[in-house]
Amino acid sequence: MNESDRALLVELRQRLLQLHKTLIDWQRVEYEQVHGRLQTTQLLNVMFNDPEFQWLRSMSGLIVRIDESLDTKLSKTEPTETGPLVAAARELVAPEAGSPYAQRYHAAMQALPDVVLAHRDLVTLLKLQRPASNA
Repeated sequence: MNESDRALLVELRQRLLQLHKTLIDWQRVEYEQVHGRLQTTQLLNVMFNDPEFQWLRSMSGLIVRIDESLDTKLSKTEPTETGPLVAAARELVAPEAGSPYAQRYHAAMQALPDVVLAHRDLVTLLKLQRPASNA
């Protein structure tokens, strides 16, 4: 993986993590209002298994895919497919209208300025990338 691809993925991961954490915290508050306070270990179980957190799993999965890509020891001559990761991030910030993810994502953006700011930061990074390139 070349240095520019690695730098892009590191930055993309950082911005996704910021947005992801904000969305998890928001969903957690809503969940706890109905089900009671969660300990951290309980939260992890709920995130993986409860339908109320289902909408966040695509973002969680993308972060894992980026981590795996960053861990891969590729030579500088091997092409790196960062394009699919960037495309997946674009889909998360511009979700298909009416999907369960889009409904929750837009509700979070209406409710929390921190989500709007994290969204803006991620969109800004994605706009700097050429859609037709690997990055």
